[in-house]
Amino acid sequence: MALRFRNRNQAGGAEGTMTLVEHLAELRHRLIISILAIGAGGIVTFAFYGRVLRFFEHPLCQVLKNNCKLYVTSPLDPLSIRFKIAAYGGLVLALPIVLWQMWRFITPGLRPTEKRYSVPFVMASLVFFGFGGFIAWLTFPHALAWLTSIGGTTLRPIYTPQDYLRLIVILMAVFGAAFEFPVVLVFLEVARVITPATLRRWRRRAIVLITIFSAVATPSSDPFSMLALAGPMYLFYEGSILIGKILRR
Repeated sequence: MALRFRNRNQAGGAEGTMTLVEHLAELRHRLIISILAIGAGGIVTFAFYGRVLRFFEHPLCQVLKNNCKLYVTSPLDPLSIRFKIAAYGGLVLALPIVLWQMWRFITPGLRPTEKRYSVPFVMASLVFFGFGGFIAWLTFPHALAWLTSIGGTTLRPIYTPQDYLRLIVILMAVFGAAFEFPVVLVFLEVARVITPATLRRWRRRAIVLITIFSAVATPSSDPFSMLALAGPMYLFYEGSILIGKILRR
């Protein structure tokens, strides 16, 4: 007998069912749309590769004003770097569509009142992810200057595109993902998994955990990035408590 899952329709809130095969077909449909969106974004980024590379080189030029160049060590490196940047850019440009497809797959199992939160949560996720990447972008020149100077004046930095881009992309991704912290907390409050009172009781533990997370998750391990990550996360924690109170009222 085929497995069946609950699926509340949008019209009257009545409950229907979907088989496992239908759920897998729906998942496949959402994945195909997401992959096509990433591919289209990658093509656009590939076409504007020069501008995107100069955008990433800007922090390097702020630190090494006289030698802000990236050096390749293999004839294949320029091609591979262009494809990597296209992949990163495609994922970023397609992120709104990917998140929307995720919500479209999840929301059929929610009540009509719960579905109203889908669009605000998707929009909030995008805004906070972009804000996190922007904070990482502002912090990166200070982190790079600290990493360059920590080895002493006798060392002369020569960076390859692979190492440099990997560091800045991972740093922006970590900040973007960490800045989803308030969205997750508010979602748990809306779902009544936790309450603002619970978050208040966990405040001291949260400070310790946020500090540890910032120290471990920051790929550059510099104090500037750690503070830039831990500070907003704690403010988000306090903001989530306030938002939870407002929603309960």
